[in-house]
Amino acid sequence: MRITQPLARVLKATIIGPPGSGKGTVSGRILKNFELKHLSSGDILRDHINKGSEFGKKMQPIVAAGQLVPFELLAPLMEFEIEQTKGGGWLLDGYPRTVEQAERLNKSFPPNIAIHLNVPFETIIDRIKARWVHLPSNRVYNLDFNPPKVPGKDDETGDDLVQREDDKPASVKKRLEVYRAGISPVLEFYRKLGILQEFSGTETNVIWPKVQDRLIAFTKGN
Repeated sequence: MRITQPLARVLKATIIGPPGSGKGTVSGRILKNFELKHLSSGDILRDHINKGSEFGKKMQPIVAAGQLVPFELLAPLMEFEIEQTKGGGWLLDGYPRTVEQAERLNKSFPPNIAIHLNVPFETIIDRIKARWVHLPSNRVYNLDFNPPKVPGKDDETGDDLVQREDDKPASVKKRLEVYRAGISPVLEFYRKLGILQEFSGTETNVIWPKVQDRLIAFTKGN
């Protein structure tokens, strides 16, 4: 059942989780069940670049060069998008990623709950190493969950599937270690504020009911 707001408390949340943790799936379920504006930093960047906004014009060459958008550009952009919710509920996805971002956000638009999906890195590596792609179409297969009809071949074209270099176990492990080093101070920041809610497990379908129950309780003021 969809939970509509306003209730006792309006959700102003950020969701934190490493690549492959099921963050996209959990975010989608939160949005289906609660009246929230989804504010994904990646989607917002792409939208502004495609529209050619003032933000987009500044960020386009940075993104095209494969660089991270600097703090002094990203922070005002995210604050602008939050402001457009006019005091309604929102779910930040992919932001904040540093303590500097978290501190600034807390001064302007403080989240009232930080959702952390604590999935073991071993589980994530197992998930991602089973991922194979048909590059021309970007169709993704997972050998465990949605394998191709013919091993190693795309269902529609029969073309060979490939495993992206950054989906190989060694690459995934390195990426996760970099992520952990960067996000640990953010988690500690929210832990000290008393708003961090951690949900541990290896299966999204097991984690999700716990997230849902906590958010329902939160909106009711519990």
